[in-house]
Amino acid sequence: MKSVHQGGCHCGALRFAVELDLSAGTAKCNCTYCAKSRFWLVQAEPEDFRVSGEATDYRGRNPVAHHFFCPRCGVHVYDQIDAPNLLGRRYVNVSVACLEDVDVAELVAPPVAYCDGLNDAWGSTPEETRHL
Repeated sequence: MKSVHQGGCHCGALRFAVELDLSAGTAKCNCTYCAKSRFWLVQAEPEDFRVSGEATDYRGRNPVAHHFFCPRCGVHVYDQIDAPNLLGRRYVNVSVACLEDVDVAELVAPPVAYCDGLNDAWGSTPEETRHL
C-alpha cells in the first residue's frame, strides 16, 4: 500500500515528498555509479515524486540516468531514469537513506532486489551482492 514519505539531503536544502509502497521492496545496483555511492533505492513513479530546492544533475555512463545531488552538502538524493530502459518508461529512484520518516525495520522486512547494471544486464542479479 502506498503512503507519503518525506525526505531530503543532509543540510535540508533539497527536500522531497514521495508516495511509495515500501512493502514492494527496494533495490541495489552494481553499476559503477551505484556501487561507488552505495545507492540503496526505492522506485517511484514521476507523478508521485515532488522535489523542492536546487539539485545538481550528474550524468554518468548510462545515457538515460540523471543522478541528482545537493550542491551544498553533496548528498545523492534521487535519480530520474528516462526511457528507453528496461521498464520502457520514466521512473524515479529515491535514496532510502534520505527517507526521514521510515523505521529501519520497515526497510529491511521487504525483499531487496539486486540489479546487474555493471554488465548492462539490469534484469539479472549479479553474482556477488555482499558489497552492495
